[in-house]
Amino acid sequence: MKHKLLILSLLISLSYSSILAQEAQHPIVKGYGGIYEIEDPVELVQPDKEYKILIELVSENKNPEEHSFWINNVARLMNLHGIQGVPKENLKVKVVVHGPAVLDILSNGNYFEKFRIAKNPNIPVLEALDEAGAEVIVCGQSLLARDLARDEIWSKTKVATSALTTISKNVSEGYVLFKF
Repeated sequence: MKHKLLILSLLISLSYSSILAQEAQHPIVKGYGGIYEIEDPVELVQPDKEYKILIELVSENKNPEEHSFWINNVARLMNLHGIQGVPKENLKVKVVVHGPAVLDILSNGNYFEKFRIAKNPNIPVLEALDEAGAEVIVCGQSLLARDLARDEIWSKTKVATSALTTISKNVSEGYVLFKF
């Protein structure tokens, strides 16, 4: 009996350590949003289906020296679809930035002015998201409330009248809304 328990414990331990030994994968957003494959998952996505996802990004980055957990989470969301075989062409992802999160998309010069950090650590993540096909849109009202101009934010950001109208427009067009 003791041998059976020992063998069972060893098998469980080996199985668990093989999961822990996995390296993070980045099937769609290269270098960010690392995810892990899960054996026999339920609720699989369909690789041939188009996924329209709108992310309301409002949560501020708590540590301006590191990239935002929330921006990286957009990469995770895309990579989680990718690990199940969804090609980036079937992912229509829009990120609507407003409120405190607006500071996370500042240009390098303005990031330095605000935080005294030479480079905005979010820009490489934003560039990787852009390369993967995600679109970043900022609320024009949030820019005005923070006295920011278009040239003070990441250059590939599109400016909308508001986050609220962008959300209502895209949800009415079939986008699923996530709030980060």
